[in-house]
Amino acid sequence: MDPDRQKRAPICEALERFRKKRVVPFDVPGHKRGRGNPELTSILGQQCVSIDVNSMKPLDNLSNPISVIAEAEELAADAFGAAHAFLMVGGTTSAVQTMVLSVCKAGDKIIVPRNVHKSVINALILCGAIPVYVKLKIHPVIGVALGMEVDALKEAIADNPDAKAVLINNPTYYGICSNIKELTRVAHEHGLKVLSDEAHGTQLYFADGLPEAGIRAGVDMAAISMHKSGGSLTQSSLLLIGENMDRAYVRQIINLSQTTSASYLLLSSLDISRRNLALRGRESFAKVIEMSEYARDEINRIGDYYAYGRELIDGSSVYDFDVTKLCIFTKPIGLTGIEVYDLLRDEYDIQMEFGDIGTIMAYISIGDRMQDIERLVGALTDIRRLYKKEGEQLNYVDSVIPKVVCSPQESFYAEKTTLPIEKTSGRVCGEFVMCYPPGIPILSPGELITDEIIGHILYAREKGCSLQGMADPAADTLRVLEGIRA
Repeated sequence: MDPDRQKRAPICEALERFRKKRVVPFDVPGHKRGRGNPELTSILGQQCVSIDVNSMKPLDNLSNPISVIAEAEELAADAFGAAHAFLMVGGTTSAVQTMVLSVCKAGDKIIVPRNVHKSVINALILCGAIPVYVKLKIHPVIGVALGMEVDALKEAIADNPDAKAVLINNPTYYGICSNIKELTRVAHEHGLKVLSDEAHGTQLYFADGLPEAGIRAGVDMAAISMHKSGGSLTQSSLLLIGENMDRAYVRQIINLSQTTSASYLLLSSLDISRRNLALRGRESFAKVIEMSEYARDEINRIGDYYAYGRELIDGSSVYDFDVTKLCIFTKPIGLTGIEVYDLLRDEYDIQMEFGDIGTIMAYISIGDRMQDIERLVGALTDIRRLYKKEGEQLNYVDSVIPKVVCSPQESFYAEKTTLPIEKTSGRVCGEFVMCYPPGIPILSPGELITDEIIGHILYAREKGCSLQGMADPAADTLRVLEGIRA
């Protein structure tokens, strides 16, 4: 990485030059630098709306960048150590789907862990590829799926020698990392492309003492959520590729679905955030690590809660752990994660990243302060004192591994019938069922519905999880494939 070159922010510099010219706008957007929508200008500010502009020659074009956006992409690639980087304005969902669509077509097999984000399954619906779920172990205490083991990948490849690619979560939403370097070596040895979902892994590229970053481990493509831990605006992300990917073809895949009206607010936030991380990332993430470890220690001192960390590492199913993920297991106080999540928000004005059946997560990033950590610790202490009750048997989102009966694409477009959820056991699901966040499907199209899964969904609904993906927002009914029973 060239530190002197990383001081540049070409998109931001171009926007500033453009602003100074006071160009008369006879193009879109129609608010015309905010003049046409004073309420919008009032809430966002004149500085913001004045650079919400359309693509034009001085500002380049994201669909075919040749000047300032092209330079910003080169700087991002340099900062992350990639062969090339694409600025993405459709979130990491768009980046993940581009990865899958770049290496798979209809009928191709792709090896994935079952705890993938819904964007992966959506990509399979779009292209018609077939998921091969690699076997994952479930932690016996916290109940979440662990990492992809090397032997499990070898077994999946042996059973599916025609597979085209493997996708690895690095890290998972819960901070668990696989041996991505060895997994990549094994996959490449068998001719598979390696895709790394690093929606929660920006910090891996700019910190000492954290797990291996995908591009450094040799993966072919990595999807990076800059807006999660990198400081850019929501919906802005990066797609990194290695030397063995066809840059022009990947750009064509991106342009199949990415907007032709890219937001310069998002693009400039990526430009600024990349510069910030390149110049100050190591210092910033060292503080994030310090705050996270301090919080973990303080929460574990409260009693009953379990803020887990590096002690999970076993060199195989948990090869490494990202300590910036502050996940707290709540079962010992007799409350689900979503119940504690709701209490923190409603009673203590603390917004957590997510709460699921067993866990809450505080997303610690470069914008947090130590006094905020102290407030969280105090609130959790209070909740334990006021609301603790006898524990009950809890189920876990990650522990349900359904059987795939039909491909996601075939199932998504098949004729369906709607049944009360209690009467769907033995049928094939025709839609998604997921708690969001984290957005890991409990059921995906084409998977067998069982009594265990039904019980899990009903339990999650009863406890207040946000169930999404179904046509019925109340989750009373499910759409299942007509005439197909497993």
